[in-house]
Amino acid sequence: MIKIRQILRLHTQGYSKLKIATQTGVARNTLKKYITAFAASGLSFEQINVLSDKDLEDLFVKPEDKPLSEKLRALFSLFPAVDKDLKKKGVTRQMLWEQYRQAHPDGLGLTQFKQYYAQWKAQVNPTMHMEHKAGDKLFIDFAGDKLHYINSQNGQPQPVEVFVGVLGASQLTYVEGVMSQQKEDLIAGCENSLHYYQGVPAAIVPDNLKSAVTRSSKYEPTLNETFADFANHYGTAVLPARAFRPRDKALVENAVRLIYSRIYVKVRAGRYYSLAELNAAIREALEAHNNALLSGRNYSRRQQFEEIERAALMPLPAMRYELKKQLFATVAKNGHVGLGPDKHYYSVPYRFIGKKVKLLYSRHTVEIYYNYERIALHRRSKAPYQYTTDKEHLASTHRFVSEWTPERFADWAGSIHEDVRLYVLKVLDRKQHPEQAYKSCMGILGFAKKVGHERLIKACQRALGYGAYNYKTIQKILELQLDQKDAPDETDQLSMPLHDNIRGGQYYQ
Repeated sequence: MIKIRQILRLHTQGYSKLKIATQTGVARNTLKKYITAFAASGLSFEQINVLSDKDLEDLFVKPEDKPLSEKLRALFSLFPAVDKDLKKKGVTRQMLWEQYRQAHPDGLGLTQFKQYYAQWKAQVNPTMHMEHKAGDKLFIDFAGDKLHYINSQNGQPQPVEVFVGVLGASQLTYVEGVMSQQKEDLIAGCENSLHYYQGVPAAIVPDNLKSAVTRSSKYEPTLNETFADFANHYGTAVLPARAFRPRDKALVENAVRLIYSRIYVKVRAGRYYSLAELNAAIREALEAHNNALLSGRNYSRRQQFEEIERAALMPLPAMRYELKKQLFATVAKNGHVGLGPDKHYYSVPYRFIGKKVKLLYSRHTVEIYYNYERIALHRRSKAPYQYTTDKEHLASTHRFVSEWTPERFADWAGSIHEDVRLYVLKVLDRKQHPEQAYKSCMGILGFAKKVGHERLIKACQRALGYGAYNYKTIQKILELQLDQKDAPDETDQLSMPLHDNIRGGQYYQ
């Protein structure tokens, strides 16, 4: 889905199909189908971009490549020999096409022959002169040599990785010391560089760093999902440099060589006792580097950036990116799913009980997804073994039970009569925990519908006189219709005390 968003973003920015195919690695026929489906949808890119991944998948079904015709298959089978012959002195495509037409009189014309050969050549061994368009790419990498500061706790040197970013067109460079090459520090370095440039390029090109690219591939590298999410937040694409293709990363490697002589030499002359102090020294040397005239030219990287590239960058989003982590878990029978690092549990709609869901969590929020759809959003809590529950997620019966409180029962009883309220309070008081008495209270107050308020009031008044506080007492009084007698006498006495722990004589027979 990220690939589709990237294709449509570049298309709406005016890039040609050839340029998009080159940058994304998607076949041109497949690319045309995506763009055709986009045009047929009648939606703008902004409307497309806010769709969920599931909706996007439904809108852009993965196209299937059309099989080559018999004529084209025959032509493509000749191209390896054609490519070899063209390396010979004096051999031209015109000559080879004439030989092809002699063997295949009904074959393709010269123009199509050249076009299909160029297409085959581009797929087999593509080469490209790196012309960098303003606002197009930011190349990033880590320098091989580290810097350090003095650890104030033990007095030992603390090694520091050095993040380097360089814009393709202006060559304006950004350098920052970070603690590691992990994705948290990589993203922080990338984000700080974008704010240093005060804009966002169309693409970020990492050198197949493990924290940015999960699996390297010549054809379709797999991006780290967190880094891809960061790029999506800033509205840019990620185009990993191809393995063993030095032209893809020459600019940033040259920038690294330059900072060794222009920044490292100056920074290593001082002593620093924190990462902030080290980065302040790096920034000072960096500004001198960016303001120095380019070799053989009468302008600097900074001047070139201000003149040709700043205006070509996309604007920064209103808020910075909040780093997110993810894990998968199964929703428990109680409708909650656990976030392992915090040992805290969050509710999801009850229909997802038993489903495997993805938790995407940041410092402040926890998002829960099922099949590309976000099904719950909670504020993150780090209280262990506690539950965060949205009542809307509960089934109607569970929602009612979750709202049981002593105050709720007392108010309910008080709406019938003060004596009923007094009796319910006695029932609640005699249990070690109020929840133990909730079902008894439900049963007692439920008699109001069965026998009416008047009978329940009198039953509670008579039970208060007995000093027996439980559901069975009220039930016995109503069954024997003792509530309808004016005053108790000796014949009214209950046959035996009603108590939860008394089993009765029949139990021992």
